[in-house]
Amino acid sequence: MNQVVVAPDKFKGSLSAPEVAAHVAAGLRRARPDVDVREVPVADGGDGTLDATLAAGFTRVPVTASGPTGEPVTTAYVRQGDTAVVELADVSGLSRLPGRRLAPLIATSFGTGEVIRAALDDGCRTIVLGLGGSACTDGGAGMAQALGVRLLDEHGDDLPPGGEALTRLATVDVSGVHPAVGEADIVVASDVDNPLLGKHGAAGVYGPQKGADAEQVELLDAALARWAEVLERDAGVAPATATLPGAGAAGGVGFAALALLDAKLRPGIEYLLDLVGFHRQLTGASLVVTGEGSLDEQTLRGKAPAGVADAARAAGVPVVAVAGRCLLPHAALHAAGFAGAYALTDIEPDQRRCVDEAGPLLERLAEQRLAAIIDTDTHLEETR
Repeated sequence: MNQVVVAPDKFKGSLSAPEVAAHVAAGLRRARPDVDVREVPVADGGDGTLDATLAAGFTRVPVTASGPTGEPVTTAYVRQGDTAVVELADVSGLSRLPGRRLAPLIATSFGTGEVIRAALDDGCRTIVLGLGGSACTDGGAGMAQALGVRLLDEHGDDLPPGGEALTRLATVDVSGVHPAVGEADIVVASDVDNPLLGKHGAAGVYGPQKGADAEQVELLDAALARWAEVLERDAGVAPATATLPGAGAAGGVGFAALALLDAKLRPGIEYLLDLVGFHRQLTGASLVVTGEGSLDEQTLRGKAPAGVADAARAAGVPVVAVAGRCLLPHAALHAAGFAGAYALTDIEPDQRRCVDEAGPLLERLAEQRLAAIIDTDTHLEETR
């Protein structure tokens, strides 16, 4: 029997990764009931990571934590054995800002630290921290505070949340850090390779996306530099830590994870593919279907579909992509390992309908286009 692995990321703003996989699989099964279709939704460490790991059999553990501006939010981590997966975007992300009002100077990663703490308290000793989509540029200071690190001003008072407050940082006290931090293996899953500071750093590159104007970007970069300087002096953090690729991830949360949690950085999609058992599903597969809402230049920079394509190609299995739209030329798709690309805009020119009715359209696309290539050598489709 032919076997097809359906391993998409989310269609942002439209469908979660498990929903995309379910719709593609439904269309394939309707057209080809003789085919074994395996659904393996994936993520790259950003938003959607919890959904992908839940679909792989992890268990959801609800947590109430602080959102990026302090309001309580209902979030969760997921666990399997003593491994917990924490998704920063689900607690400290842009989507958690009340009314989506950006707060570049005061947004905090405190809630992410609270979720990590809850997982540690529950006995988890491997913590996978998915970074991406953060609302804050606080260098992970909030996360550190939630785990027991004290950040004090010149009067000995605790600093308030947010990156701006770090300009007043005088002392860091790590004596009260959660005792299980030293016992746990912390893995940061992220495909961001930015350092903490400078024009390519957390504030310089991502600050404007979080609402910071040019003056605020400069202020936040100086605040992060102060954070790194005091940690070096008071906690013995190596000066080079701030320059490491990935230190600038999630507004600098990557830096705090490296500096204070002794975290190991892993490419997000590679690690998540291992975590959800993607490679095991390739055994006997004749085709892999991946995808995301928009196939574009960002896709090729370590996003989930590119990671799936790399893994499938290494296993000798052809891979095609589905998307809401495809903005990549044939040559770029082929170079990235895709044998084909199929967009909802190929069958529905109204882009609003492609967003609002993505599920039914995906089923139609799978039934009419994908099912036809299962028994043939896949080829690059015209993308429009």
